[in-house]
Amino acid sequence: MAEIHQLIIQHGKDRARELVPREQRPLVDAAASVLADESRAMGITYSGFCLTALPHKRLADDQTWRRDGHRVTLVVQPGVLLLGGKEKMYGVPYGSRARLILLYLQTKALQSSSREVELGASMRDWMSRMNVSTGGQSYRDVKEQCNRLSACHLTFFWDDLETKGRGSKFAKDSIVVGGLTFTADDDRQGSLWEERVLLSESFFKSLREHPVPVLESAIREISSKSMAIDVYIWLAYRLHSLSEATRISWQSLYAQFGAGYDELRHFKTRFPETLRVALNVYPEAKVEIGREGLTLHPSLPAVASDRRQAALIGM
Repeated sequence: MAEIHQLIIQHGKDRARELVPREQRPLVDAAASVLADESRAMGITYSGFCLTALPHKRLADDQTWRRDGHRVTLVVQPGVLLLGGKEKMYGVPYGSRARLILLYLQTKALQSSSREVELGASMRDWMSRMNVSTGGQSYRDVKEQCNRLSACHLTFFWDDLETKGRGSKFAKDSIVVGGLTFTADDDRQGSLWEERVLLSESFFKSLREHPVPVLESAIREISSKSMAIDVYIWLAYRLHSLSEATRISWQSLYAQFGAGYDELRHFKTRFPETLRVALNVYPEAKVEIGREGLTLHPSLPAVASDRRQAALIGM
C-alpha cells in the first residue's frame, strides 16, 4: 500500500484519487483520513486478541468457538443470561460490532485504571466516531453483541514458551462479570447507554500486563470489516517488535485468520485483499506477500513510540 500513501503525500488526496483505478478510490479516502489524523487517539486491546480472534459470522447458539494462534489458543463457550426472570441462551459473540465493543471496554478500563467501565454518552460518542450508528438496527446489533459478550465464557490458553509463566488463563465469565445485559426489546437507547460494565479481575489484570496500542482512526476506517480489524491489530502487535524479516506461511495465516473458509486455496485467493485494506490504514507497515506467504519486516509502530510509552505509563 506504500504507493497509495506516497501518492497522497506527493499529490494530495484529490489528485491521488484521480491517479488510481476507480475501485481503489475508497482506499485513498481511508488512507488519507489516517494520514491526516492529528489527534493520533489511541485504543488498547489485549495481546491475546492480536493472535487469535472471535468468529466473523454467527455460529449456532450452542456451538463452542476455538481458534489457534501463535502459541495461544482461544476457546469461547456460549452462555445463559437470566432476562425478565427467564433463562436465554446466547451464542458466541461475532463480527465487527463485538470487536468494537471489546476495544472500547478495554481502552476505557485502562484509561480510567478501573475494572468498572461506564457506557453512557462516552460509548455512544465513541461508536459514532467509529462510524457505527446508535439507533435502529445498528442499536439492536450492538445490544445483541453486548448480551453475547456478557454471557460467554472465554479462555486463553498460552504456550509456556511464549509466556514463561506469565500467561493468562481466564475462568468462567472471563471478560464481563457485571452489567452489559439489556432486556428491552425495543429501541429505547437509555437501556443501553446508562449501564456500567464490570470486567473480570483476571481479564483486567492480564490486560494491564499485556496491552497493545492501536490507532483509533485506523480502526474507524475498517470498522465494518471484522477480518481487516483482526489483521490490523495483529500487524500492530507484531511488526514494531521484530528485529529481522520474518516469514509467515500460508498455513499459519490460514490457521489464524481462515475461519469461514473451507479450503486453504480459497483463503489464499481472498486474504490479499483483506491484507491490503489493513495495510492501507497502517502506513508504517512493511509487509510483502509472496508465493509462500507473507514476509514481515521491522516497522515503526502503529502508534508512535512516545505516545505509546506515555499512555501505557499512565495506565
